[in-house]
Amino acid sequence: QVQLVESGGGSVEAGGSLRLSCKASVSVRGFNNYRMGWFRQAPGKEREGVAGISSGGSTSIYADSVKGRFTISRDNAKNTMYLQMNSLNPEDTSMYYCAAGRFFAYDYLDQRGYNNWGQGTQVTVSS
Repeated sequence: QVQLVESGGGSVEAGGSLRLSCKASVSVRGFNNYRMGWFRQAPGKEREGVAGISSGGSTSIYADSVKGRFTISRDNAKNTMYLQMNSLNPEDTSMYYCAAGRFFAYDYLDQRGYNNWGQGTQVTVSS
């Protein structure tokens, strides 16, 4: 239904910034019918929700660990979602995945709310 491709990952020093993008190709319904989210998974750890945004973009939710540092946004005209990451620290090192879904009964940061996933982009922050 939805194909997602992340980009923008890389290696930065602590305190630096990165901007991730997630481009969607939608075969059923429009991009603006899907809530979107960013998740991350570090080696040996479970995947965790980072940020989520409503289908229209009016609501955004953040994990406590990234509040005030990360900003999620979307451009429905471009079928693209973004994650601006500032003040990065080594604990942010992970593979970052974007996700799309229509299971609105779940919290934005709950993986069960999403059934379309990208392949991931690596973010590495050095101290």
